Amino acid sequence: MTGGERDGRSGRQREDRELLRRYREDGDTDARDRLIASHLPLVRSLARRYAGRGEPLEDIEQVGAIGLIKAIDRFDLSRDVSLATYVTPNVVGEIKRHFRDKGWSIRVPRSLQELSARMSATIDELTARLGRSPSVAEIAEALGTSKEEVLEAMEVGSAYTALSLDAGPGGDEDGTDPLETIGDEDAGFDRSEDRATLEPALGRLPDREREILRMRFEEGLPQTQIAERVGLSQMHVSRLIRRSLATMREELE
Repeated sequence: MTGGERDGRSGRQREDRELLRRYREDGDTDARDRLIASHLPLVRSLARRYAGRGEPLEDIEQVGAIGLIKAIDRFDLSRDVSLATYVTPNVVGEIKRHFRDKGWSIRVPRSLQELSARMSATIDELTARLGRSPSVAEIAEALGTSKEEVLEAMEVGSAYTALSLDAGPGGDEDGTDPLETIGDEDAGFDRSEDRATLEPALGRLPDREREILRMRFEEGLPQTQIAERVGLSQMHVSRLIRRSLATMREELE
């Protein structure tokens, strides 16, 4: 990156932060609208990765715009990261969630599909209201269900049908799409809300069990692939997942 490019990027970040401050502190909705408009080209670029998957590109862009608006409303000005960097995984996550909501495996009970869909929206609402990731107990209370059912809904989230969402066109030979690497700090934000919600309980688990849950929740791997990775039988992996969830339930009591 040249000096001029660095200066331009720095100026854009300062402008974004000033607009965010005006929106957050002064309630300036015009500032919010300017932020949305200036980041829509990024949304369109990200949305194009998912074209040709049975959804009109315009619809995908609209879904991505929802992720953009949520990112603007959630952005923490105290964090040393650009808005574009924060927006990228939020937009991609919103688009992936849109496709996955349409791609459940028939093995998943209808009640759990509905609970998972409601839970996603509830987590978004609680995060916006509380200014942090909600606990499992808070999610359960908001949904009028038990903590065990919330954890079960999170577990069956990996029973979506495989949509190969991470193998979009335009990627590098190693499978990485250049759009995924916008900004140097992206990796710090590229995590699921479910994992952030469960982080305190996850910290109580042994490293191996925590890694198994990471592969299950974040990567969406089936138990057979996890077993191959960690050198255990599928049955053993299944037992470890159940034991880990039971430990987390006790921790969250």
